[in-house]
Formats: sequence, structure tokens, C-alpha cells
Amino acid sequence: QVRLVESGGGSVQPGGSLRLSCAAPGFSLDHYTIGWFRQAPGKEREGVSCISSGDDGTYYANSVKGRFTVSRDNGKGTVSLHMNELKPEDTGVYYCATDVDGSSCLSADYNSWGQGTQVTVSA
Repeated sequence: QVRLVESGGGSVQPGGSLRLSCAAPGFSLDHYTIGWFRQAPGKEREGVSCISSGDDGTYYANSVKGRFTVSRDNGKGTVSLHMNELKPEDTGVYYCATDVDGSSCLSADYNSWGQGTQVTVSA
């Protein structure tokens, strides 16, 4: 439904930081739930973080709590995932997704996905 584009991936050393961005060219995501997911080769896709439509409530996987922060970029219509204290196990392709119907993080039925951006954390 909505074309999403992730950017900001790259290669960093353990303990480093990256900022990922989720954008919909020509469209604002300010009022949409945005979920972040990641997938490593041979592994199932897992949820990482989410920011809800409406109240902007945020959610994080236990593995990234205290290290990752999801936020809306006011005035830009985009959503960022700030990743700090990166670990090798954070390596994977990161995707953002949205529920076009505007459901919250806890009830979202993600129906629009980006192409993914690679994050590699290694020494």
C-alpha cells in the first residue's frame, strides 16, 4: 500500500552506533505505526521495535532494550531507529513496516514493507 524505504545501514564495530531511517517518499509517516524487524541468514524474522500511531507508544524487544530508541523525526515525516552499543548478534537485514489501517503496535497487521538495509556488526 505504502512504499517504504530504509536507509542508514552499514558496517560497524561492536559498541558502535548506527541510525536507521524509515521513509515513504512523497508521504508522511507521522501518523502511522512503524515497526522495525530484522532477519539474519537462516533465521526467522524478528520484531525489534515499534512506535504506535496515536499515542506514539514505543516497544522494544528484550534483546535491544536500553540500546535502541525509535522516534519520529518531527517535520520530516520519517521514523528513525537509533542503535547504540551494537553487538555482533544485532547483525542482519533491518526492515521497517507499517499498518496502513493505522492500528497500534500491539494490534498491527503489517501490510507494507521496505526493501531492507544491511547492518553488520563485527570486529
